[in-house]
Amino acid sequence: MRGERSFKPSGIVTLTTDFGHRDPFVGVMKGRILERFPDARIVDLTHEIERFTPAEAGFWLERSFAYFPTGTVHVAVVDPGVGTSRGIVCVSARGHVFLAPDNGLLARLVRRHEVEGMVRLKDAALKNLGIDRPSATFHGRDIFAPVAAEIASGRRTVDQLGEPVEALLPSSIPEPAVRAGSVTGAIVTIDHFGNLISNIEVELIAPLRHPQVRIGGRSLGLSRTYGDAAAGEYLALVNSFGVVEVARSEGSASAGLGLARGAPIEVLDSPPGDS
Repeated sequence: MRGERSFKPSGIVTLTTDFGHRDPFVGVMKGRILERFPDARIVDLTHEIERFTPAEAGFWLERSFAYFPTGTVHVAVVDPGVGTSRGIVCVSARGHVFLAPDNGLLARLVRRHEVEGMVRLKDAALKNLGIDRPSATFHGRDIFAPVAAEIASGRRTVDQLGEPVEALLPSSIPEPAVRAGSVTGAIVTIDHFGNLISNIEVELIAPLRHPQVRIGGRSLGLSRTYGDAAAGEYLALVNSFGVVEVARSEGSASAGLGLARGAPIEVLDSPPGDS
């Protein structure tokens, strides 16, 4: 595979899950990685993904991986289908490796970046790693962690772990709809501050000369930063990850507008004076 030439393990492993920090699941995964690869450097990307929402994990992973050195292994476990016939895929792209369930989590990343290798893990390959009796409910510990350790240590390459696949299951969140004078998308995630973060990227609205964001019955022009609005006021902006976001200065836009993940959002070309 072409990906094997560009991926040179750095020893870094990132973890993205919906496990939270109350239970020992994340710690146990780290223990399994260190058991096989004591020199691993493990980074928690986030463990606060909305439960059972692979698309949100994929959204953040796609927008975060490039801030890590090439050679990083990214493990994402948001897996409501754990223990079923759903597959586990390993993808090599842009000098990184991504390991996740085949449930739409990596679909957008694969579609938007040149893939150098992509396999579905096979039982025979797992058995060769001593993984032959995984639990039906904790593949993060029993499959993802040890496989990540093997890749990060350089003992295994992507093509040694399974058979090539051409496509992944699609994301549960459709791509934004682009029409003349408008872009329609959805709220994908809500951050710690209650900001409503959409899947509308700045490139999609670049042709709009007078962009107005419409959400929850409100129409908002694009601001530069949060401080451009007075405390309690709503505003829209392009955030640091390059997507349209709706915020409330010194407050929660989600709580104030009563909106959650999946809420529709639209950006229109609306010249001054238009209603």
